Amino acid sequence: MFRTLVGRALVPVGLTVTGFMVVCCLLLYSAIRNGIRHDAVLHATNLSDTILKSMRYSMLKSDRETLATIITNIGQQNGVSHVRVFNKKGIVSFSAKPDEINRQVDKTAEGCIACHRGPVATTTLGPMNQARTFRNAIGTSVMAITMPVYNEPECFNASCHVHQPGQKVLGTLDVGLSQESLISSLAVIRTQMVIFTIMTLLLTLGGVTALLRRSVFLPLQRLRDFAEAAAKKGSSASPPSHLPDDLNRIASCIHSLAANTSGTNRERDADDSDA
Repeated sequence: MFRTLVGRALVPVGLTVTGFMVVCCLLLYSAIRNGIRHDAVLHATNLSDTILKSMRYSMLKSDRETLATIITNIGQQNGVSHVRVFNKKGIVSFSAKPDEINRQVDKTAEGCIACHRGPVATTTLGPMNQARTFRNAIGTSVMAITMPVYNEPECFNASCHVHQPGQKVLGTLDVGLSQESLISSLAVIRTQMVIFTIMTLLLTLGGVTALLRRSVFLPLQRLRDFAEAAAKKGSSASPPSHLPDDLNRIASCIHSLAANTSGTNRERDADDSDA
């Protein structure tokens, strides 16, 4: 295939277009995936902030029953994997799952190690750093947000609280959202992009092939046929019409060369006859 002009022209073009399309689609998919994940983190962060604001009044009044009801109701929402509140010792004080209450959390576990890497726990993290992705015990992909519950003046000045002003963090809110819908959406986008890439690739290669065939290969084939005919018939072969300018000049040169060769042969034959 590489011995012919068609193969040498189309194969590199096909490989170049294919590589370009694949790289562009990979970059586009990566950008879309990062954008969707960024939006998912912002959604989870806003949800966690809303939960904190909903819990605030109950915490100020030390209304544990209302606080537990809020956590349970939110945990029953579709797409919510878990909602729990740790105290400063890392013990689950409230959770949408009753079996987690009073359980000690491993500080080296995923979601805790981000703040507990050093000897002193980090008390502030950006929204993107608060997020982590993992698979829970049942194999579901979860995006979780960890937000500290800060000790505000309304907290340490309340008559029912014993928190000191120097205590910066009272506990931690941990909210986990299932990523199954996000994974399904990315799978659909990935499939659509593969189909789009294949269709675009076929149309591009088909268009390039048709254009090269009409503008290059067919004129070259006519020029080749003319050159072969000129080599056999001499000057009697007529140059093909409607060739591109460069090929037309080549055809004219071939015709002139064939005419000169034919004239030279006739003169030689005449000299031989006279002799």
